[in-house]
Amino acid sequence: MAEPEMICGIEIHQQLDTKKLFCDCESHLCEEGHGSVYRRLRPTTSETGEIDRAALAQFQRNLGYRYQSVDGASCLVELDEEPPHGINSNAMETTLIFSEMMNARVVDEVHFMRKIVVDGSNTSGFQRTALVATDGEIDVNGKKISILSVCLEEDACRKVETTDAEITYRLDRLGIPLIEVATGPDIRTPEECMEVALRIGTLLRATKRVKRGIGTIREDLNISIPGGARIEIKGVQELRLLPLYVENEVNRQKMLLRIRDILQERSVKEVPFEPVDVTDIFKDCESKVIQGALKDKGKVIAVRLPGFSGVMNGDGGKLRLGAEMAQRARTKGVKGIFHSDELPNYGIEQRYVDSLREYLGMVNEHDAFVICAAKEKRAKDALEVAVERANIALKEVPEETRDPLPDGTSKYSRPLPGAARMYPETDVPPTEITRDRMSHIRENLPELPEEIEKRLVSQYGINAQQARQIVRQDNTDLFEKISNEYDLTAVAATTFLNTYGELEHDGIDISPLTDEKVMQAFGMLKDGRFAKEALPALLREMCAGTDAEKAIKKLGLEAVDSDEASKIIAQIVREREDFIRSKGGLAAIGPLMGPVMGALRGKIDGQKANELLSAEIKRLMGI
Repeated sequence: MAEPEMICGIEIHQQLDTKKLFCDCESHLCEEGHGSVYRRLRPTTSETGEIDRAALAQFQRNLGYRYQSVDGASCLVELDEEPPHGINSNAMETTLIFSEMMNARVVDEVHFMRKIVVDGSNTSGFQRTALVATDGEIDVNGKKISILSVCLEEDACRKVETTDAEITYRLDRLGIPLIEVATGPDIRTPEECMEVALRIGTLLRATKRVKRGIGTIREDLNISIPGGARIEIKGVQELRLLPLYVENEVNRQKMLLRIRDILQERSVKEVPFEPVDVTDIFKDCESKVIQGALKDKGKVIAVRLPGFSGVMNGDGGKLRLGAEMAQRARTKGVKGIFHSDELPNYGIEQRYVDSLREYLGMVNEHDAFVICAAKEKRAKDALEVAVERANIALKEVPEETRDPLPDGTSKYSRPLPGAARMYPETDVPPTEITRDRMSHIRENLPELPEEIEKRLVSQYGINAQQARQIVRQDNTDLFEKISNEYDLTAVAATTFLNTYGELEHDGIDISPLTDEKVMQAFGMLKDGRFAKEALPALLREMCAGTDAEKAIKKLGLEAVDSDEASKIIAQIVREREDFIRSKGGLAAIGPLMGPVMGALRGKIDGQKANELLSAEIKRLMGI
């Protein structure tokens, strides 16, 4: 059997719609925080006596952390000044329900563990997480996708500000319960990754116990290719970008393997870290970066890279080892580095490049260099990890955790964590999962998405494709509410399946269209405040933050009665009498509907306008 081009697994983290996991605080985000508690965090050894490499790398960034409290949404538990209270029973119940929907095997006792996290996102320096179920599966387009684990854990703090020396977090998000579901490495294409995420997300929402909206669900992607390494892209939020992240990571690893082969063909040896102070060469250079560093009493430090020319930014930008090195360097607090493949540029002229090459004794065409302008220690620290990354390129694609970027690419964050980050939680007692409890859950499982789809088709008369899209888009409850309260099923279906897509295609953020606001708009439509043809324009205006009432007035959509509409249509008919007679009367209705709806769009229903226009033409023609 041929080896697959790529292997991918996905972890999905979904916030639950309960109070916090270990206290009675509300689980909602707040616009403002108050107060400030300052902490520094250090990694501890695990049960194996080791320090996790990811935690160590984060600690070496030497950052401090400030924490803002929030009234009603944080307490001493979040500040790690008080032990956790009992586990939120609703959160545990939801996790057990979802595990059954995954056909997973629930454990007999749930034990919480501490997962070391010292990036400041947890005040305690660890995240509490518990394994609830294993060995599940889901069906995605006829293919079985394994579910390795279903866990219950607490969400992290919310980052609100970052400086060179410290990060400020808000405690409102810390402690919100999360379900973490991890698939096996069964995904084989970028598109399949999105389909798997859609299926899991739809099942989570089918419980009717999870939060909705931006930031309430996040995906971590684990991707590898033959000869490459497992890379974790952590915290993806836009579902539609999942295939792009996967595709770009596959291409990045292929690029790194090509660079490895080029370097091995050149017989390049590991580069020793031998930094050289070359400030004198660049003291008159007009580069803003260099001059800024020198004015700040910094220096320009260089390191020679024999054999690396052309792979840091070569082949028309297809070889990008320099970007990988720069991402590592930035973790040491510098803004970036310069390397010989991209110079002359950025205010560094060719004469400075030539002088540096001569000073470093670079005579081979494949010799390269990298420089950094900053405070001396910071520059050397940055170059040391940059050279370390260059040496790794000689042998392999390194395992690492990467952060997603808005364009579908990613950047280096930290080394991939290992088993050394886990140790037992001593403040939370185990929770026994009894047979009676599981029997009750199995007898009261929620509707599965496919069951909801069948019910929508049967109850509301929409077709199967429409029902599937409404369920996948998480608009089921709102669709049913509009249909039941306002009897506007067809308009609701068109809105969710067409109008929303058109708005997003135009780059419009539809998140302001909350269920409450959409219900308000449909209620006004039902009351005859405007015609259904005006609904897309109204919703577009509401996406900008305008409420329905003000949007109607701003757009001039106030409905007119039949008498006023008839007067407007009569005027249009009089102005086009010759045209109407040339068409023989009623044959002019189609061409005239354009001017009529132009004058009355949003003020009267299209069918009513057609009836009034027909009546006016009959009156003119004496029919």
